[in-house]
Amino acid sequence: MATRFRIFTQRIFIFINLVLVFLLLLSCLVPYLDPRTWWFIAFLGLAFPFLLLFNFIFIIGWFAVLRPRYTLISVIALLVSIKSITDFFAFQSNKRFDYTRQPGTLRVVSWNVARFVELKRNNNEGSRKRLQMFELLRQQNADVLCLQEFHTSTDSNYYNNIKPIQDLGYPYYYFSFDEDGDRHYYSSIIFSRYPFADTGRIRYPRPTLPDVLMYADIKLNKDTIRVYTTHLQSLQLGKKDYERLREIKNANDSLLSNSRTILGKMKKAFSHRSIQADLVHEVMSNSPHPSLLGIDMNDVPNSYAYNTIKGSMQDAFLKKGFGIGRTFAALSPTLRIDYIFTDRHFTVKQFNRIVKNLSDHYMLLADVELKK
Repeated sequence: MATRFRIFTQRIFIFINLVLVFLLLLSCLVPYLDPRTWWFIAFLGLAFPFLLLFNFIFIIGWFAVLRPRYTLISVIALLVSIKSITDFFAFQSNKRFDYTRQPGTLRVVSWNVARFVELKRNNNEGSRKRLQMFELLRQQNADVLCLQEFHTSTDSNYYNNIKPIQDLGYPYYYFSFDEDGDRHYYSSIIFSRYPFADTGRIRYPRPTLPDVLMYADIKLNKDTIRVYTTHLQSLQLGKKDYERLREIKNANDSLLSNSRTILGKMKKAFSHRSIQADLVHEVMSNSPHPSLLGIDMNDVPNSYAYNTIKGSMQDAFLKKGFGIGRTFAALSPTLRIDYIFTDRHFTVKQFNRIVKNLSDHYMLLADVELKK
């Protein structure tokens, strides 16, 4: 009887292992399937880290019960998934970022500043955090700042956020000045210590603020480089949505209705981002200059948007970072959704992720060098 039960239990675990392997391999197809058609598979891209973890657990488990041959079920799946694994996890040495400036390098910051937290002038905790954000930018001693979800206003009751950053030593900037209400402006912005030779922006189809692709051609001595920045479609989760997520997590009675609302927003965001990603890839492929991109993609490495935009470019985190590299402070520790990409004209010298809870995103910092 005990033998039959053991055989039955073993078969159940083999079945579960095979299901997890199937879902893992299916999630590896997400970067190649346009979510406008394959939206139901796109959700698996978010589940990839957890599917990866469960397969590792099965490998350890089969060894623990002295069934090493069954480890091949997950081992083979992991080998097939190696491309997704190397996009998800950086294996470079986690050396301390050297703030000493090296000749010939360009230091770039990319950061979603979340409107600098506080819009209206006051003396509360939000305004103190805003000043801390300016101080953090000053400390990086960067040459170029790519800031997403940037807010400024010409209303004296609200903050003008452009002038304080210019005072940090960035006289040149390009902002699309998309109006978000009376005398309030909300978009992405590029600041630079070096002068601009040209600037421009490309609107996305059916954009929602602050989604616009911007570029600035920056003069570096005898060379010109093109710096892009953009923010792709977010889930646009409000307070009620975060409450729904908490209810889903706690398995409340409203699980089904809450799930439908969240999944509907995710499906819409997947679709919009795929359109935007195609446009970003097309525009950057036709850049007349060596180019780099600071982006809040609102999507993970195992996604259509990431695969499309990255293409043959270099992901600075994968080049010089280590680990998962989470950039979004909420929801899940697996969410790396902000990136610095460079084309092959650059060498990535070092990379840093500034884990400070000032915005809901972490600042990214990279030193790059234009190849001779």
